[in-house]
Amino acid sequence: MVSPSGTRLLHHLAHLYGVQTVYSDTSHHRRRASVGALLAVLKSLGAPLVTLNDVPSAWRQRRQELWQRPLEPVAVAWAGEPPVTKVRLPAAAADAVLAAHLTLENGEQRPYQWRGADMPVVGTEEIEGTQYVAKQLPLPDGLSWGYHRLTLELTGSCRETLIIVAPHKAYLPLEERDNHIWGVFLPLYALQTQRSWGSGDFSTLEEMTVWCAKIGGRVAATLPLLPTFLGDWAFEPSPYLPVSQRLWNEFYLDITRVPELNKCPAAQARLASLPFQDEIETLRHLAFVDYRRSMALKRQILEKLCQCLFAESSDRLKALMHFAGANPLVEEYARFRATGEKQGAAWRSWPQRPGEGIPKEGDYNEGDRRYHLYVQWLAQQQFQTLSETARSKEIRLYLDLPLGVHPDGFDTWRERAVFAQDVSTGAPPDAVFTKGQNWRFPPLHPEKTREHGYGYFIAYLRHHLRHAGILRIDHVMGLHRLFWIPHGLETSHGVYVRYTAEELYAILALESHRYKTTIVGENLGTVPPVVRPSMARHGINSMYVLHYELASNPPKALRPPPASSLASLNTHDIPPFAAFWQGLDIKQRLDVGILDRVGAQREGRCRQAAKKALVRFLQEKGFELNNVDAYSVLKACLAFLSSSQARVVLVNLEDLWLETHPQNIPGTEDEYPNWRRKARYNFEDFCQIPPVVDTLRMIDYLRKQVGNGD
Repeated sequence: MVSPSGTRLLHHLAHLYGVQTVYSDTSHHRRRASVGALLAVLKSLGAPLVTLNDVPSAWRQRRQELWQRPLEPVAVAWAGEPPVTKVRLPAAAADAVLAAHLTLENGEQRPYQWRGADMPVVGTEEIEGTQYVAKQLPLPDGLSWGYHRLTLELTGSCRETLIIVAPHKAYLPLEERDNHIWGVFLPLYALQTQRSWGSGDFSTLEEMTVWCAKIGGRVAATLPLLPTFLGDWAFEPSPYLPVSQRLWNEFYLDITRVPELNKCPAAQARLASLPFQDEIETLRHLAFVDYRRSMALKRQILEKLCQCLFAESSDRLKALMHFAGANPLVEEYARFRATGEKQGAAWRSWPQRPGEGIPKEGDYNEGDRRYHLYVQWLAQQQFQTLSETARSKEIRLYLDLPLGVHPDGFDTWRERAVFAQDVSTGAPPDAVFTKGQNWRFPPLHPEKTREHGYGYFIAYLRHHLRHAGILRIDHVMGLHRLFWIPHGLETSHGVYVRYTAEELYAILALESHRYKTTIVGENLGTVPPVVRPSMARHGINSMYVLHYELASNPPKALRPPPASSLASLNTHDIPPFAAFWQGLDIKQRLDVGILDRVGAQREGRCRQAAKKALVRFLQEKGFELNNVDAYSVLKACLAFLSSSQARVVLVNLEDLWLETHPQNIPGTEDEYPNWRRKARYNFEDFCQIPPVVDTLRMIDYLRKQVGNGD
């Protein structure tokens, strides 16, 4: 039996580590985290405890730890505001002269001094018999945007803090022509042409980008394009469980555009062989993407091309070697993937040497290392070509930044110091997912990430921002808090852990300006009250999804999309419009067990009321509705979005031919073929379908009218 005083102290300790011990679910019942969950999460955060008996000493140690830390690892200085931070000192030394030096991002160094007696006191605390004082430390004024390091010289030691000087708001285009635009969306794996090898590739996305520009669009959007596990020992095609956040997926390489193909007879012969061509034809006609077979087919050719390149000296080989030297991360990745293939197991099961450090010769097959180095080089080149084509057509690539990475992936291996151990990320129970959700990937450790200067976060942001005109931040609530689920416990037993949101917003704002990229935050579903005001304050665009906005009251069936929003009918996690209109999604959720029969009937009644309200609302607003079939209502809804002040309107191309099957049903794995379904039509076919082209031209006309102020 746990005593009330023991539980209270546990909750105080949790607060010191940023753990939220009480939260509300969608039914507004206050839920208190279990003792077991709190102990497990606190342990993963580094608290020195195993049982409740350890809590008193862990609490004392944590308080002492925090007050003995003179400077926080990170401080934010918002542009235009007096830059200040807090310094904690023993009372006996609080009035002494403090010496420091500042290292600017450009390498310049500047010395500084402060008189402790002149700094205002902002807090005091007695810890284990020692009195501590917190004082306000004025940071150097007039610093340029960037990352600067302040080193405070104390008796016997130096303490350092990273100063992030950032604009208050993320980048937003200033020209009116960039603020009422529209674009198209389709997952790249689903986007096929007549020449495809069973899925889309970078060239296919480039073709869609050019076509979109021709009909007036300014945005081409898809799902994450990061590398995933597609081999025999590890297979996970979900774009939201990538192996790494800092590389591109070789699965999307267009083999026909690889320069080595023209000089490699072995690859040409294999490619031209009848069995190979038959396999391509088979993959092309499958209803679903077969990642394993498609990747195996591409790898046959890519390995031969790699062997040809390494067979003799050439300018291309020199370019590859230069790329490897300039990008040591890619060399590490190649060794990691090659070692995984040799071991046939996740990195936690490897022998100690390759598991703990960078694998060396003998830990992997050299041919596999060269292969992974080569395909990453090709992927970087083809993605760069795609990016340059988009810019030349004034198209913004809309890239999607996943929340996490695969637990057995490269990033969790290389950056293990900043990932929390023995926990997964997910979501608590709600009205839709009554048992909660476990997304299976490990969360970033909030304190260790700060101590490492957010280096990993900045690196994977930049990887996307180099090419993205618009970057979507998946589950933007994660800037504030994440739901941690201890391994071995039910999903519903997780707890929320807080992150230092101000620092993450500062990095987003700074980096978005450096790359001139608009940031969109995925703020759908149950969102803490602080999130949306924070997004607005920092210039993060919200998502307006008609599916979630629909109400059953006709005069208020839809609120207008905000000017700072990206508006769409749905997302990849939501049924296509035709399925929604026909109620097919309710049956699908019933079939896979997400809804029971009573819930399905209740949802059906609500859907009918919402549909009636939507039709009446659209008619009253003057949008043409000849009848109430799916296509007529679809066009009217798109006209409503396109006539709004939304910054961007995004159109799911599958809606335009009334697709009824979703790309993903959240909460399912084996029950539904998520991330595999191809588009019903090839690119060459759907870009000629009159309802598709006519609807997009209508959207283009309405968007231009909004932009002209009509």
